[in-house]
Amino acid sequence: MKEQKKSLFSLKSIVFTAIFAAIICVAAPFSVPLPGLVPISLATFAIYIAGAILGGKRGALAVLVYILLGAVGLPVFSNHAGGFGVLFGVTGGYIIGYIPLALITGVFAEMKSKAHWTVPVGMILGTLALYAFGTAWFMIFTGKTLAVALTACVLPFLPFDGMKIVLSTLISVPLKSRLNRIIGEDKK
Repeated sequence: MKEQKKSLFSLKSIVFTAIFAAIICVAAPFSVPLPGLVPISLATFAIYIAGAILGGKRGALAVLVYILLGAVGLPVFSNHAGGFGVLFGVTGGYIIGYIPLALITGVFAEMKSKAHWTVPVGMILGTLALYAFGTAWFMIFTGKTLAVALTACVLPFLPFDGMKIVLSTLISVPLKSRLNRIIGEDKK
């Protein structure tokens, strides 16, 4: 039998990518405001799971769909906001940073490791990329120094993102093997 290639555009792949884009759209608006300008959001939690289950390309595609839906005005960003103004506002770098977060998480989740250590490592490295995009954007937008930006945009989020990484790993690792059978990517 010929081995089928994973297709980014197979019907099952499109359906699962759309489902995860919808999950991100539902989770992301729920946030907890902090004293600074950047709230704690469930977006990263949903994106960790999407990247870990869908893989790098499809996870990033699900995030891109989410961003495009928010850009055209659907209230899918933090605090039920939407529109290009949010993308070009103070938190826009974090929203754009969701793409490398999903991509890096997914690439590491696709590695063949029975220990599953690659999943949280990918999430951590993806989070570093997210912080880099968001913090740089924040500094450019506000004119603040790196120290101020790190204090406002990174340090308060570390414990929460750590908890989200642990929980999303515990959810995504067993769920991925089950869903791969449905998606048709389990090669037996």
